[in-house]
Amino acid sequence: MMLFLICMTGFAGVVDSAAGGGGLISLPAYLFAGLPAHYTYGTNKFSAACGTTFATARFLKSGALDLKVGLLAAAGSFAGSAAGSHLAVLLSDGTLRLMMLCILPVAAVIILTRWQTPDRDEGAQPLTGARALLAAAIGAGIGCYDGLFGPGTGTFAIIAFSTLMGYDMRRASGNAKLLNLASNYASLATYLASGLVVFHIAIPCAISGIAGNLIGSRLALKGGAKVIRPMMLVVLVLLLGQLTTEVL
Repeated sequence: MMLFLICMTGFAGVVDSAAGGGGLISLPAYLFAGLPAHYTYGTNKFSAACGTTFATARFLKSGALDLKVGLLAAAGSFAGSAAGSHLAVLLSDGTLRLMMLCILPVAAVIILTRWQTPDRDEGAQPLTGARALLAAAIGAGIGCYDGLFGPGTGTFAIIAFSTLMGYDMRRASGNAKLLNLASNYASLATYLASGLVVFHIAIPCAISGIAGNLIGSRLALKGGAKVIRPMMLVVLVLLLGQLTTEVL
């Protein structure tokens, strides 16, 4: 079973580093292995945070990350994640899932309508006050979603950076990594404090996740939109299928 988890978290790392949504692969794997739900989330967050750290470093080293924008978005994601967590308490689980069923087709349409659009990078502009505010707002919005629901956070961040700020898929993915890294570590701190990380499982899976993230980030950096767009669409379809099954 440990070998199964190592393989699945490695594959999740490949997907997550390129297009987001790795949790759609790793979380069911942990549950299938018999981990209780809370330990599943804590253990998964440990391996995900480790893998995202290395993927973020690779994007930064390759220059496929706007550091100022990424940091603003990361700061916003901290605040948004906290707000989302509190809001989640007020809304029923069914309401949250119905909201997502409405959001996912819209996200898929955005990707499909941009499928043949040349992947130009129009995001490399001076950081005006308006753009700084937009970056922070994206971080807050995505962070709020992460606190409310979670799966596919990186995918929605890529869509936001490419659609709203004009980044090409490579740099949108790089910015999303930094945003996601912030929310990962914020959540991980809570799980660690609560003793919900199973280290003898988390550490081998983290090593596998790091390897997967390095492979996935390399694919994304070399292939750009040709690699990232199809993977994002697959993630959204998987998430839509999961939600439909749970709601119905």
